[in-house]
Amino acid sequence: MDTTRIGVFAAAALALGLGTAATVAQAPPTFTVERLWPRPLPNHWILGSVTGVAVDAQDRVWVVHRGVDSLNLRTEAGLAPTATAVGETCCAAAPHVLAFDRGGSLVGRWGGPGQGYAWPQSPGAIAVDAKGHVWVTAAGPPPGAARGGGGRGGGRAGGARGGAARGGAADAPAPRADDAHVLKFDAAGKFVLQIGKPGDTGAHDSTTSLNRPAGVAVDSQANEVFVADTGNRRIVVFDAGTGKYKRHWGAYGTKPDGTDPGAYDSAAAPAKQFRSPSCVEISNDGMVYVCDRLSNRIQVFRKDGTYVSEGFVGKATLGNGAAWDVAFSRDPKQQWLFVADGQNHAVHILRRDTLQTVAKIGSGGRIPGFFYAVGSVATDSQGAVYTGETLEGKRVQKFVPGK
Repeated sequence: MDTTRIGVFAAAALALGLGTAATVAQAPPTFTVERLWPRPLPNHWILGSVTGVAVDAQDRVWVVHRGVDSLNLRTEAGLAPTATAVGETCCAAAPHVLAFDRGGSLVGRWGGPGQGYAWPQSPGAIAVDAKGHVWVTAAGPPPGAARGGGGRGGGRAGGARGGAARGGAADAPAPRADDAHVLKFDAAGKFVLQIGKPGDTGAHDSTTSLNRPAGVAVDSQANEVFVADTGNRRIVVFDAGTGKYKRHWGAYGTKPDGTDPGAYDSAAAPAKQFRSPSCVEISNDGMVYVCDRLSNRIQVFRKDGTYVSEGFVGKATLGNGAAWDVAFSRDPKQQWLFVADGQNHAVHILRRDTLQTVAKIGSGGRIPGFFYAVGSVATDSQGAVYTGETLEGKRVQKFVPGK
């Protein structure tokens, strides 16, 4: 295996005041990047901006990306005159949804417009439930098209298609309705269910509408789907089979009131409303973890919306915020929480019980093991960590435990 060691600040455990024995037992994990993962894609396919990564019960790694709309047409999509002149073929956007085995081989591909559902302007998160259904959020419009600070793919930086919006009004296509829905498919890409519909963004108390949802998680035991409804600043829960509304809540478990908390200020008191809930994940012990990205915090709830605790990640961070996505370690107690931080180009490792940051993976850069806009994170049953990079990062990486 061709690997490169990634520095992790494991000595941070000493700062927690633990004794020597406790320090050894509770030292944060270390990881090494698997340099040649995944294997090359067929048909000259390349990834666009990656917005979601998930791992299913068979350890297949699922990836969703923005596709051709996030490619630079001159240098990435094979339309440069020089490429045409010499007969080169490079490149084409891969299908929006890809599945890989643990070795990095492509084992599934689908996605895009189809009958009976509205494919997102800009996909957000991806999740796979215990029955193998694949869920994708519609989190658009894409970066550069409108509104900043939306889903986990950014929103204040970037811009799709390398200048597609430079032409006059007569050249511009008719605007599409904002994304406001969540899609459910089977593992082969057959459409199953749509919750919400484009353009129907509703409000903070809607029982039928969503507004640029960026995160999704499924409680298969209760047959419920939890959605981070970014534009409406709430977590909302639906029946995973029928899409029927069940409940919702805002920051600290209170009812969202539609108030915009304003720009983040690390010296001010924490906002009473979510700024931009961008992820939601459910631990084995039934706790619900929510990223409030632009507030640089993780809030923890019970499944009924009862507030439990909060912790901050990169508290001084401005721009696109530090808390983009989370994943749990796969030990029985899920001791560690991995937080993708696209603004600071790192994955933070937190103690799940205290939400204290104790280590990190990577830093900014283009070589394997480093990141540009790492916006999504997932883990497999063997303890490997998978990351997806959005905006101009456009790749997925695998990190294996230990040496």
